[in-house]
Amino acid sequence: MPLFDKIALVGIGLIGSSLARVIRREKLAGHIAISTRSAGTLKRAEELGLGDSYSTDLGEAVKDADLVIVSVPVGSSGAVAEEIAPSLKPGAIVTDVGSTKRSVIAQMQPHIPAGVHFIPGHPLAGTEKSGPDAGFADLFENRWCIFTPLPGTDPEALEKLSEFWRRCGSNIDTMDANHHDMVLAIVSHLPHIIAYNIVGTADDLEAVTKSEVIKYSASGFRDFTRLAASDPTMWRDVCLHNKDAILEMLARFSEDLASLQRAIRWGDGEKLFDMFTRTRAIRRSIIDAGQDIDTPDFGRQAVEHPSAGKG
Repeated sequence: MPLFDKIALVGIGLIGSSLARVIRREKLAGHIAISTRSAGTLKRAEELGLGDSYSTDLGEAVKDADLVIVSVPVGSSGAVAEEIAPSLKPGAIVTDVGSTKRSVIAQMQPHIPAGVHFIPGHPLAGTEKSGPDAGFADLFENRWCIFTPLPGTDPEALEKLSEFWRRCGSNIDTMDANHHDMVLAIVSHLPHIIAYNIVGTADDLEAVTKSEVIKYSASGFRDFTRLAASDPTMWRDVCLHNKDAILEMLARFSEDLASLQRAIRWGDGEKLFDMFTRTRAIRRSIIDAGQDIDTPDFGRQAVEHPSAGKG
């Protein structure tokens, strides 16, 4: 039996299209409704056969849905919530996939009608690719999905949503929204910001180096370019909507970077060796936790070919 009679996916980019594929594979819904404001994107989703019904009218798509998953840039969350609110049926669960939770809660909660269960969520999964063609059913396998439930959240609704994500392959955790935003600032937001900055610096140097930066890119720079290829709209919104936590992490990073500069300037080999040893151990712990695989190119093959490294 399907877990939900009808699931509505609002937004059909990487996350939304991956959800559509895993929902179909695992038979989690009797009906998948797909909605996005872009007619071109919606047409492509229909060509891929991702859903059972398609509409640019968000309100029409969520009618009679038991579960509504909002997969849009976090800056659009409030407008989406306002648009779908009149069409939400009593008892429905509304969740999101945004990587900043305080902002999403502030934008969406005022519009969610009484009798509808709003449970903010965030699957920690993704690649640098975007759009309905980018999704794949294994995206959430052995990844974490974090909920930041509001006070008074219905335990049965939370458990049903948790079971949905478990069947998508995810591990489940819950935390306070403020804590979530601080954690994600260091494990996700700051690395992307640094990557964008480094790739931007390299681009500025192109005129000086006569294209040698691109021509001789080593694996380290290639990894930065992968992060920096992520969706610009999404990351603009992340920076604007998790500003306080990101600025705090940038300040800490700047202090640590200054310490590293001093060690290099004064030839403090022992300090450099200790730092590189400690950070190497962190990489190993990530692999041991099953959050990456120990393959050449730091698991890039697994991102490009999801079946790589399995079994």
